[in-house]
Amino acid sequence: MIFFTISDEGSKNVFQNADNPTILVAGGIMKIESVVVFCGSKSGHNPLFAQHAAELGKLIAVLDLKLVYGGGKVGLMGIIADAVLNNGGRVMGVIPKVLTELEHQHEGLTELAIVADMHTRKKMMYDMCDAAIVLPGGFGTLDEFFEMLTWNQLKIHDKKIYVLNSGGFYNHLINHLKVLEKEGFLYEEIADRIIFCDTPVEIFNRIG
Repeated sequence: MIFFTISDEGSKNVFQNADNPTILVAGGIMKIESVVVFCGSKSGHNPLFAQHAAELGKLIAVLDLKLVYGGGKVGLMGIIADAVLNNGGRVMGVIPKVLTELEHQHEGLTELAIVADMHTRKKMMYDMCDAAIVLPGGFGTLDEFFEMLTWNQLKIHDKKIYVLNSGGFYNHLINHLKVLEKEGFLYEEIADRIIFCDTPVEIFNRIG
């Protein structure tokens, strides 16, 4: 087993070597082998979005985790995939056939699955991950986020969902979720289902 701590610079300290990677987190050790990342096929206007995607990709590779994502080569999708690959990591892409031209499928991935439709894509990504990370994105990113969140609420799975709130991108969403909670439409507190983080390092420091 490999025990890691993560510094703000994204470096790792290895305490013990064995076969399976684990992450040392506050309160204990969590075994984790893969993360799914939902993010935009565009990069957005704020340079911090791309910076955080690249930093997250490097961390995923440094921690010897497998990235599972939507299979595109453009926007934040391409940035995080390239960051993982450029740092010696493994990337599994899952993309529906209808989007192969629109999202420009990445040809340099460790694995690429071209599936029949969006539903198959999302289910495969959910099934292949141990935790989910949501970066800035558009309708597709929000669709993936809320579907996984709903499945979590319905006890279909219990995988943690982390939202990277780069530059306050999700502040408005956070406020709306608080309205849902205040008005009595949620079954649990927001904090029980979603973990909001401001930096990539914070995500892995809070995984558990």
